[in-house]
Amino acid sequence: MSQNHHSVRLAVQGMTCGACSARVQRVASMQAGVTGADVSLPAASAEIVLDSSLDEAARGQAVEAVLQAIANAGFSATVTSRQADGRALWEARQQELAQELNGWRRRLIPAFAFTIPLFILSMGEMVGLPLPAFLSPHHHPLHFALAQLALVLPVVWTGRQYYVSGVTKLLGKAPNMDSLIALGTGAAVIYSCWNTLEIALGVDPMQRAMDLYFEGAAVIITLVSLGKYFELRSRIRTSSAIKALLQLTPEQATRVAAGPEEDARTTAATELVPVEQVRPGDVLLVKSGERVPVDGEIVAGEAALDESMLTGESLPVTKGVGDAVAGGTVSVQGSLRMRATRVGEETVLARIIALVQEAQGSRAPVANLADRISLYFVPIVMGIALVSGLAWLAAGEPFSVALRICISVLVIACPCAMGLATPTSIMVATGRGAQLGVLFKNGLALEQTGRLGVLVLDKTGTLTQGRPQVMEILPLAGLDKSACLTLAAAAETSSEHPLARAIVRAAQEQGLSLPAATTFQTVTGKGVTAMIQTGDGAREVRIGSPQYIRDAGLSLEDEALLDAQAEAGRTPLLLAVDGRLAAVLALADALRPEAREVLDWLRNHGVRPVMLTGDARRTALAVARELGLPEADVMAEVLPEGKAAAVAQWKQGGRLVGMVGDGVNDAPALATADVGLAMGSGVDVAVETGDVVLLGAGGSGGLRSLITALRLSRATRRNILQNLGWAFGYNILGIPVAAGLLHAFGGPTLSPMLAGAAMALSSVSVVGNALRLRWAR
Repeated sequence: MSQNHHSVRLAVQGMTCGACSARVQRVASMQAGVTGADVSLPAASAEIVLDSSLDEAARGQAVEAVLQAIANAGFSATVTSRQADGRALWEARQQELAQELNGWRRRLIPAFAFTIPLFILSMGEMVGLPLPAFLSPHHHPLHFALAQLALVLPVVWTGRQYYVSGVTKLLGKAPNMDSLIALGTGAAVIYSCWNTLEIALGVDPMQRAMDLYFEGAAVIITLVSLGKYFELRSRIRTSSAIKALLQLTPEQATRVAAGPEEDARTTAATELVPVEQVRPGDVLLVKSGERVPVDGEIVAGEAALDESMLTGESLPVTKGVGDAVAGGTVSVQGSLRMRATRVGEETVLARIIALVQEAQGSRAPVANLADRISLYFVPIVMGIALVSGLAWLAAGEPFSVALRICISVLVIACPCAMGLATPTSIMVATGRGAQLGVLFKNGLALEQTGRLGVLVLDKTGTLTQGRPQVMEILPLAGLDKSACLTLAAAAETSSEHPLARAIVRAAQEQGLSLPAATTFQTVTGKGVTAMIQTGDGAREVRIGSPQYIRDAGLSLEDEALLDAQAEAGRTPLLLAVDGRLAAVLALADALRPEAREVLDWLRNHGVRPVMLTGDARRTALAVARELGLPEADVMAEVLPEGKAAAVAQWKQGGRLVGMVGDGVNDAPALATADVGLAMGSGVDVAVETGDVVLLGAGGSGGLRSLITALRLSRATRRNILQNLGWAFGYNILGIPVAAGLLHAFGGPTLSPMLAGAAMALSSVSVVGNALRLRWAR
């Protein structure tokens, strides 16, 4: 998925419901030079995509136009720099949310303090609660009405933001949920004040006393505010994953004044410095139990590092001199010295946090319908409320009944639930993915990963371990396996070829002592010849491809040995010592232990796995047999530049196609696929590559992180559909009931108080359902 555009991130203030976010998205998208806009209500952010052909000046003008358009719509927005400190931006946003939560708490206390006695006063006689004689609606209706008016005014004051925001948006022709609440409760209070005036004037005081709705307005404001409080508290919890990632970076680092050649445990001059003062090249000391402060390379010592918060890998990874380490990982055993290579916003952890934050602000395509409906939802609801009230008046119902129905329709409608349904699930899921070692770049990738029908997997480094191993040694005459391996490794010591490195590594793993080579000749791509000094004198060792040995005038009597190795997907090398064939060494890039299990899971869950490799077809089919892949699902002899075309070929079948690769050599193929999944180690991972980065792929879990990605994507899609189903279903059923559907068949009308409670419950339910993804695996 190529991205040929320039995007700007905005922080948007003033959005309270789905109608608000839809309005911001619409006005931003309409500006010249803007090709797209994604607005997230829970993240209070907007991603503005600008035409890639614009120069810097034109981009600046387009951004200013967007900011002005958002301001004209009744909101405020500011540009947030991508180079800014991600921790500072997140903490500032969390502080805003905490202050907002405290504000709701402060308003709720007086709201409840006045609403409860108001409710008892207005409903007491109906439920048998005794009231003081001077407040009796039968004997002192004016006292009864004035007491309720005195109690409702403080509640209206606590909910004044509904009237300020709602009326402002209504006058700006962009009504939102606040507008519905302001109209509903405002109508109830004004109507009740009119009746209070008539009571004071002596116009049917007993009847007017029974026709007051002060308590309805107070209960609606209080319950909606309570819902806002719980909704906001739940939204703060959706950021728990980012909070956990931010807490991984220690505030201080131990900088070493001595040279890196000293052992990690040696006493040397050190100083504690704020981690912000660490610069590339600084040598740092990390003791057992401490966190690695920044990215770097070990220069002394060895330690077992816990990388679980970056990769999802539960087992510690032992690392020594020359190995890369990532900031935020923990030394669970051992001390080390490291040279800082990447600091601040350049570290892997900082880049992961930035990408998670961007993903949490993105939208999934499934949200488009909700956005379009939210934009027109509030005006439609206002129309339904007015028509319902007039219809019941025309049907002969009293004005009080018609007003109650009108208020119930205004209050029960909940565009906020529709606006929260998708982005809240995305926020929770992307954060959970980061905890599990799966980094989704955006909402589109999160949604599409679980819908993949075909998954193309590059063989080398994806299905295999990415480095060849000596699988078998077949002695031919005179020497045992250890002697053959010793001579072969001694000859290959100076070679950088991957097969040579594998032979030397195998000898080292067996603890073999390698004799010195006095001469060394190599023929690129074929083999090497060396003179090896052994206890029995100098010996000529030649090792390489069968053709290399044939070129020296030697031949293998039983060629079937070579054919058998090739059929098994191995690369056979011949070893000749002093002019005689000594052994056949079979090497192969061993399959990941979990590869077969993962491919079986994919097939069992409706995904067709396809292997892509540059190997000869015979070798590729041998590997495919180990993996249980049919011949039709093997693409062999594909050159690196042909991988993208191979992926495009599968896309012609009409199914969503994913590509799994190492993120470097496979970049064009990853971009061609509907979803590109890049394998990473969590330390040297190129987080810019692919739509999904499998951070845990380098650990013992390996390819299983691919299963995690698909499971989480599918769970998120189900969660979003559940949220949308609830949000739409609630409004589709609730609005007709509030409009008097049951009353038309002899049933009761819906109380505005119950309508307000239902509306508050709707938003809280959507956010609560999304939070279930925090435990997805």
